[in-house]
Amino acid sequence: MDNLWRVATTATTHCLTGCAIGEVLGMVIGTAAGLHNAATVVLAVILAFFFGYLLTFRSGVRSGLGVAAAVRLAFAADTASITVMELVDNGVVLAVPGAMEAGLTAPLFWGTLAASLAVAFVVTLPVNRYLIGRGLGHAVVHALHGGHQDHAGRQDHPGQDHAGRDHGSHRNHHHGETDQHGHHHAS
Repeated sequence: MDNLWRVATTATTHCLTGCAIGEVLGMVIGTAAGLHNAATVVLAVILAFFFGYLLTFRSGVRSGLGVAAAVRLAFAADTASITVMELVDNGVVLAVPGAMEAGLTAPLFWGTLAASLAVAFVVTLPVNRYLIGRGLGHAVVHALHGGHQDHAGRQDHPGQDHAGRDHGSHRNHHHGETDQHGHHHAS
């Protein structure tokens, strides 16, 4: 597996985590409350977007971003991925006869929900690979974190941009500090 697929797999797993939390919670609440299928799906989608965005937002804040920047990061990184995942997983759940009406104790309910998330992962993975390969979607998150790889998965070197062009290596800086990620900060 090339590095771009690895980055896309990580991004899709991240998306699946947030979506699954929201999706399961929404389906459980809607089913337990006896909501109509449409209301249950809307609740599940809203919660999936909320938790998907929340995970990226939290990661951005932990990386030192301010609240507004972390919100922008979450929207830029996750919107396309969550949208595809939600369309697919809800489509699968709705396509299985009786799954929505099965009830929380029925294997049909849980089996369909698990299968829908697995299918959504498989469909969303190439979408994320495509986006990351173009510097979109989760590429913005991976640029923020310690890997500092460009959207094609190539490792940056200090003092170079993603294309490997030299913009003054750290050896040429006589003032300031280099942080734990190899970025120079003027003092």
